[in-house]
Amino acid sequence: MGDSEGMYTVDEALSTVGFGKYQALLLAYGGLGWIAEAMELMILSLIGSSLQSEWLLSPSQKSLISTVVFAGMLVGAYLWGFVSDTYGRKKGILGVTTITSVAGLLSAFSPNYASLIVLRCVTGVGLGGMYIFNSWFLEFVPTPNRGVWMIVFSSFWTVGTILEAALAWIVVPSFGWRWLLALSSVPSFIVLVLYCLAPESPRFLCAKGRINEARNILEKAASVNRKLLPSGILVSDQRQDDSENTSLLSPRTDNAKSGSSSLLILFSRKLIRTNLLLWLLFFGNTFSYYGIVLLTSELSSDQSKCGGIALHSQKSQNSSLYTDVFVTSLAEVPGLIFSALIVDRVGRKLSMVTMFVLASVLLLPLSTNPNKEVLTV
Repeated sequence: MGDSEGMYTVDEALSTVGFGKYQALLLAYGGLGWIAEAMELMILSLIGSSLQSEWLLSPSQKSLISTVVFAGMLVGAYLWGFVSDTYGRKKGILGVTTITSVAGLLSAFSPNYASLIVLRCVTGVGLGGMYIFNSWFLEFVPTPNRGVWMIVFSSFWTVGTILEAALAWIVVPSFGWRWLLALSSVPSFIVLVLYCLAPESPRFLCAKGRINEARNILEKAASVNRKLLPSGILVSDQRQDDSENTSLLSPRTDNAKSGSSSLLILFSRKLIRTNLLLWLLFFGNTFSYYGIVLLTSELSSDQSKCGGIALHSQKSQNSSLYTDVFVTSLAEVPGLIFSALIVDRVGRKLSMVTMFVLASVLLLPLSTNPNKEVLTV
């Protein structure tokens, strides 16, 4: 698959190696990281009511607990993008997981509201780099299969939300929200323990001129998958267009210039239109998804009222909340299956349009004040 001069790129090597046991192991590791991040984010909709009741928080104070997490993510998104592009995907994973796990665990020991706010904001900084797991895994996947495996990887997020709802259902009524925060950090610590086994992205290594390291990793992948690499010399994908210094810059470029140039490329004439459209789509998707996640507790609370006569007990309200979160998280599974079936058949663009239209239509009933059964469905 190499060219006439006996050279081959990372993409050509991955196409030859195929998707096998090696990628499956990486999927398990990256998926665990994705589960850990999902569990930390899903906490936002599960502990708010308990905190409000225990610390007598106002609605604005309760909302601030979620706000600071997303504020931290805003900082972390650029920080970890710079780290992973400059120092490697593995370094990014290490930083993200360390901060998320440590800050998440310390949150369980918060003595007061102010300390919890600070620690959840720091946790948000870690969560801002969660997409490094996605990028790292996909850089080991052959191009023809990347769409389907992107959806498969996304399913670990759903697994994380389901596990978090189930964990809250079991833990909070008997042990309280502190135990939920502590136990939710366990997957992140497991990712840290297994960190030394994770390989660096060969694409990153090639872009940095570390060809021998990249070749060693690809040889390991080929050996595990019982395949052979193409004959010839491994070269960076960038050799095909040396005039464009995109994403990861050459090893001759210093780190500061690398980070700023990588960001400025997003605003180049060639990419600005595409990026603005993608940012708009991602904003709409995130706004809708996390809006529903954060509203779940409020919707469950509203359903616990009956003509203004009385509220159910706090335990009953929490049980209803955990049930609703569990069911709505489980409902993501059909969407993931449908997306995986169509993404490589109709293309990325039409797939996104289809799923956005379906989501918009299904969100409409929420504005009609339906009964609990219809609302949950």
